[in-house]
Amino acid sequence: MSSRALRRRLHDGNIDGGSHDRCETSASDALSEPLLADGDYGCNKHNEGTSLGDILDEERRKEDPHWTVVFSNVIVQWAQWLANIVLGSGSLLARIVVPFISGTQSGDNNPLPPVLLSPLQEARLKYLKQRLSIPFDGTCSDHQDALRLLWRLAYPERPLPALKAEVWKDMGWQGSDPSTDFRGGGFISLENLIFFAKTYPEAFQNLLHKRDGDRSEWEYPFAVAGINISFMLVQILDLQSGNPSKLAGQRFVEMLSHDDMAFDNLFCVAFRMLDAQWLAKHASYMEFNEVLKSTRSQLEREMALEDLSGVKDLPAYNLLRV
Repeated sequence: MSSRALRRRLHDGNIDGGSHDRCETSASDALSEPLLADGDYGCNKHNEGTSLGDILDEERRKEDPHWTVVFSNVIVQWAQWLANIVLGSGSLLARIVVPFISGTQSGDNNPLPPVLLSPLQEARLKYLKQRLSIPFDGTCSDHQDALRLLWRLAYPERPLPALKAEVWKDMGWQGSDPSTDFRGGGFISLENLIFFAKTYPEAFQNLLHKRDGDRSEWEYPFAVAGINISFMLVQILDLQSGNPSKLAGQRFVEMLSHDDMAFDNLFCVAFRMLDAQWLAKHASYMEFNEVLKSTRSQLEREMALEDLSGVKDLPAYNLLRV
């Protein structure tokens, strides 16, 4: 089932035997940290009725040819040519001018010039940011249904528990109420977990049940790790800025041209990558943050590789082929 079909199913009800009215969240309730959720499948009235097609039509109607971005890129290219060709690569002035203009491609402290986005890229990026705009709301029936769906995907043979029950800890939530663990993430982190369970079910089950490798006696909590990965991706991909200025973010925008679910697929790759790092380091619970940082570094390196057109071109994507 596609992510869009999943959203329709949750909206129409019948996950748990009945339909529900959608709940509303005011704009002032949105988180100031990485914002997570979407208009088709959430509790924000402002976003209702806004589909990817609507956004794409809106972008195509715009007459702004992005001359600011085009002019900026032309200036950068001209200045680099001037420094390298006219001044000479060995001159003192060239050694000063070139780094100042171009910066370091992979450094966070050296932002890259903005890229010219196609209407499709703009539309998909805008749609993703809508998904990043609503925090998880434990009182919202749609969000409650999504938690129930995640349980059924994770444990198809086990009875569905109440929304507050000790058995939720089995999935890797820190307490009996999963809604309290979404503070730094939000609804998209739950969407990511559902997407993982539906798209790569065998890899999902292997991570959930810690089936691979020589495991620690004190393992990382699966669900909470997923929320941390969603949070990490927002930072790596520079999704809180208008036009990504980090290399990983610009490569991700290119991926959006080929895959409108690139963020969700990248989440699955990053989760599998984290588990591989965990096993390689023989890590235990107290080393989770260290493993998360190593995962981030590895993902940034892979996102910097040439000839990437989609998530499936990343070397770590092979980890999902179990």
